[in-house]
Amino acid sequence: MKKTALITGASAGLGVEFAKNFAKDGHNIVLTARRTERMEQLAEELMNKHSVDIKVLGKDLSNMNEVQSVFETLQRDNIHIDFLVNNAGFGDWGNFHESDWTKVEGMIDVNMKALTKLTYLFMRPMIQKGGGRILNVASMAAFQPGPLMAVYYATKAFVLSFSEAVNNEIKGTGVSITILCPGPTESEFQSAANLGKSKLFKHTRIPTAKEVADFGYREMMKGSLTVVPGFLNWLVVQSVRFSPRKFVLKIARKIQDRE
Repeated sequence: MKKTALITGASAGLGVEFAKNFAKDGHNIVLTARRTERMEQLAEELMNKHSVDIKVLGKDLSNMNEVQSVFETLQRDNIHIDFLVNNAGFGDWGNFHESDWTKVEGMIDVNMKALTKLTYLFMRPMIQKGGGRILNVASMAAFQPGPLMAVYYATKAFVLSFSEAVNNEIKGTGVSITILCPGPTESEFQSAANLGKSKLFKHTRIPTAKEVADFGYREMMKGSLTVVPGFLNWLVVQSVRFSPRKFVLKIARKIQDRE
């Protein structure tokens, strides 16, 4: 019997690549994001190529009623989710006091609240069934404060802390949470976050969304906990843990600044 994956933020970037991984391995998929047309095109491509069933749900995950409706729709259709990929999220660049509050609030809602609620809703049926995998997409940003992207970095720190704690709580249930913490990745993220001229994206070899998603998929299937793609990224994360906080802030600000 085929298993089913739910992927959020499934209209571009990592979400698309995660869907390709699940389809290649013969799993059915539920795709959700705001841009329905893109997901429908992806669904048609993958169904034709891999003979899997794919359901598309156009939802705005900054709205908690729509987050709840994802769960209720799948319950009504008797679709059990074996794999949950909380990939939806976005960032913004600039001084916090000059930011657009509507965008800031939406970032908090999508990056933190939607991820937390979806984990809560779908984890319980997984535990009842005795198995499941959850992948929560955080970031290297989760390990440090980030001047000029203060709220984004803070939301990812929440994802990391929350996910590690809950994974500890559910040991022995057959369900696991993996936290994927990539560095800069080739995707639509940088344009959405207004990061085009940041040093972060101008002087670094940026891995593709496929490379990062392939890594995250493998680690989730193994039941790994906190994973960082790329040896150099892993080294940076380790150095942040043992460096003075003032130094970490200074370096983060320098990297985030415009040229």
